[in-house]
Amino acid sequence: MSLRKDDKLTILIAADTYPPDVNGAAMFCYRLATAMTARGHEVHVVAARNDAGPGLKQFHEEATIHRLRSHKAPTHESYRLCFPWQIKKDMAQVFAEIQPDVVHAQCHYMVGEAAINEAVRRRVRLIATNHFMPENLEPYLPFPRWFLDIVSKNSWRDMGKLMGQAQVVTTPTPLAAKTMAARAGLKHVLPLSNGIDYHHYEAKAEDEVVSDGPARILFVGRLAVEKNIDVLLHAAARLRGDFQVRIVGDGDQRDKLHELAHELKLGEKVQFLGHVDDDQLRQEYLDATVFCQPGTAELQSLVSLEAMSASTPVVLANALALPHLINQEKTNGYLFVPGDPEDLAAKLQMVLDAPEAERRAMGQASHELAMTHSVDTIMDKFEALYRGSDGREFMAPGTANPR
Repeated sequence: MSLRKDDKLTILIAADTYPPDVNGAAMFCYRLATAMTARGHEVHVVAARNDAGPGLKQFHEEATIHRLRSHKAPTHESYRLCFPWQIKKDMAQVFAEIQPDVVHAQCHYMVGEAAINEAVRRRVRLIATNHFMPENLEPYLPFPRWFLDIVSKNSWRDMGKLMGQAQVVTTPTPLAAKTMAARAGLKHVLPLSNGIDYHHYEAKAEDEVVSDGPARILFVGRLAVEKNIDVLLHAAARLRGDFQVRIVGDGDQRDKLHELAHELKLGEKVQFLGHVDDDQLRQEYLDATVFCQPGTAELQSLVSLEAMSASTPVVLANALALPHLINQEKTNGYLFVPGDPEDLAAKLQMVLDAPEAERRAMGQASHELAMTHSVDTIMDKFEALYRGSDGREFMAPGTANPR
């Protein structure tokens, strides 16, 4: 299918997670829907219902949201499960009602799988984006290591089988694309950033940025096992000088992390802020001395890009996609050995001890790198994919082409 530039599209985004869920994939879907609606397209999102009950339809500014019946996951406080035999008919009804020109599946689990199968059955153009590593599930599965390995292997296989039916497969970074090729057998994956509205996080003339008091070490994200916030707390216990670790977000690890902070006698040096609104989050980025992401399962890390957009130095785990966010030529921060609190403390201390002028230069380098992920450019590319592009024009010279 190839459509003219001015054709209005009916776009169906199939998302296993969507706001009010708080995570990078959910926020990407929201921003994608908002951008495509602003461009004049008719946008629908199909996602799990956030509570018990039958499927329902919600009308939001960014899209029409089709919520599917779901069930609470027994090992996670907020995740919802959609059973395939329950949502297959509902998914077919959504397709029949809206007659999409293109389907954009954001995952190969549950909602994503149902949407992929229906799109293939109806021969609708299909774009598939992977935000998720099968290993992300492991902390929530109460099984021994040998069984988790089987689950992971099967999940990667299913990813290849399902997403391999799409006209174009994307993922946020080249490293993620390489991993999908190795583990899922998907040889033609287009690395395409989730994008960031970097202007939103830039300091404005009217902003009052905290410049006195203790240095601020900021973490933003779910309080989940794979985020390794315990490593950050152990590192904080090794730091010198006047500082405060500010943790924005919530999740099932909150009680354990509170207990750990108490055991480490960190006291007021750690502040758990919970969920905050967008204005306060923006202010936290602007006030931060350094941003830290100790997670080891990041396919891109939008929160790191948000911090970088606010001209903040970063200290990131040397894992998965995070090394792509460090500029080796114009240093914007440091990588540390994943899971090593001593190395993390050493890298954080380097930023905290740096002269103010050096930190400003690091922040500027962060901002320049974030600008390369401009959301407007990224949305242009996704819109081109929806209209029939195979993504070849987006590939860097010397990289493998998508099919």
